Formats: sequence, structure tokens, C-alpha cells
Amino acid sequence: MSATSLTRRRAVELIGAAISASLSRTAAGADAKMVEEPWSHGGLAGTLTLPKSAPRGPAVLIIAGSGPTDRDGNGPLISTDTYRLLAAGLAADGIRSLRYDKRGIGGSAGLVTHEEEMRFDDLVGDAVAACRSLSGRDDVSSLVLAGHSEGGLIAMRAARQLNVAGLVLLAAPGRPLADILRTQFRTAPIPEALRAEALRITDALAAGERVTDIPGELAPVFRPSVQPYLASVLPIDPRTELAQLSTPVLLLYAARDLQIPLNDRDRLVRARLDARVITVPTANHVLKRAPPDREGNIKTYSDRSLPLDPGVLPPIVLFVGEVSAR
Repeated sequence: MSATSLTRRRAVELIGAAISASLSRTAAGADAKMVEEPWSHGGLAGTLTLPKSAPRGPAVLIIAGSGPTDRDGNGPLISTDTYRLLAAGLAADGIRSLRYDKRGIGGSAGLVTHEEEMRFDDLVGDAVAACRSLSGRDDVSSLVLAGHSEGGLIAMRAARQLNVAGLVLLAAPGRPLADILRTQFRTAPIPEALRAEALRITDALAAGERVTDIPGELAPVFRPSVQPYLASVLPIDPRTELAQLSTPVLLLYAARDLQIPLNDRDRLVRARLDARVITVPTANHVLKRAPPDREGNIKTYSDRSLPLDPGVLPPIVLFVGEVSAR
């Protein structure tokens, strides 16, 4: 796709998102139209969110992003309620959903006894198991996977093993994690010697090697116990994963995302030229409406009382309805 075509497409997406925003429901209204039930399967723990007045219909499996982020979108460093709000908004439009704690987190903590045992494909297997559990319900007519950030990569790989109606990728990376880390280290305000070490370690892990001489400043990222997981995920290219799928896909990105820039979106567009693409002009990485300044943007990561950006839910609801009716 040419740069001119991408620019025109981006303009159309922004206009579409602005129109969609006027259709959004408030979080309070959504809460009044849903029922939540506990869910468990094979050691995973989650929450089913059901619309009060829809006896049967499509369902969405919500897959959380990277790190110790729980089923609601909260963790040690963030407090967003993003996934709970997404579930509530879907329920308000008659769409049931399941969100779950990834293994090692929250109610699913018991699935990991040693961090060094974790691999990316373990998370993929959990998503597949949760999807099959959800699709086995009598009130579910079809299923859509919705993955946020790294959860989008999990959803892409899980979709290989499943018969799903559609795939929703929310601020998903368009490059291998190794490339993202390299970019972050090259632009980070750190000493040059430490930068060189970080890049060396990233390259080694991406090549499947293990590194024992980790500087203390880099231990939170590269500690020995997390290296097996990193080695399993760093080389995976989301473009290749998406190009292998024929499943209908919605790519939803945020123009004020500080973590996943819009050129990641463009990379995935080139991998699937038939994808539906929405860019929400005022949203950030956690799908909240954010001011243009960095400080104000980051503040939204710690305020779970903020609703989702009004441009987020309508295109997801429309997409789920359309692919489920096929």
C-alpha cells in the first residue's frame, strides 16, 4: 500500500471514529444492563459478563496485555479497569464476554510455581482453552477473540487452532517484541554503556541464547528467571502471524498511544489489506481519552474511574455483530 493510500485511509478512519463516538454508551448505563458470574477452567479464573436481556448470541474472549495485568486491566503499576469497562460496554449491546487472569496472575496464580517455566505458547494454550470453554455454552452462538497489546499477539496465534468468527486487535504490536525493545533502549535516557548492554542482551535472547551477566539496572527486564519466556516471544513477528489467518479482523488503534505507535498499525495493515481499521483520535494505550501531553496521558493509567474513550466500543460492537451474522 502506498504512503498516499495509507494517508487517505487514515483520514477516513479518523472521521469514522469521530462519528462512532457519538454512538457510545456511558459506563454507568452499561453496568445496569449486565450480570457477572465467576468462571474457572483448568486452573484459570475469570469473569463471565452476560447481558440481562439476551438469551443467546455472540461472545467475546478478552485477552489481557503484557505483564502482571489482571482480568480487569489492573496491576501493581496500573489501575484502569479497561477490560471490565469493555465487558460492560459489550453487555450493554447484548454481547456476552469472558475475561480471565493469565496464568501466574490473580486467580490463575497457581498455574505457575516457577517463573522460569513460563513460555509464550502457554499463554496461547490458555486462550485456546478459555475460548473452547466459552464456545461450549448453550447461550453462545459465535465467538470473537479480542486481544489488547501483547494479548493481540496471543489472539493471533490462538486463532490458528480455533474456528472463530472474528479477531479484534486492540493496540497490538506490529513488530517483534525484540524490535520494540531495541527501539525503547535506543531512545531511553540511559548511559551509553548500559544501552549497549541492553541491546546485546536483547539480541542474544532473540537468538535463543541465555545471558548470565545481567547488570543490576537491567535485572527487572532480563532477570534469568524471565529469560525463557522472553526467548519464546521476542522473535515472533505479528505481521507473519496475521498474514497466515483468513479470519475477519478489526485493527483498532489509539492516536495518543505512547507505547504502540501508529506505524505498528500500518505494518499490520500491509499484512492484511482486507482488515477493517479504526484509529481513535483521542484515545491512548489503555483505551481511555487522554490529553495530548505525556504527563496527562500517563495519569489515565492510574484512574480506573475514567470511562473508555467513546470512540472505542462502537466499532467493536459493529464488527462483532457483522462477523457473527455471517
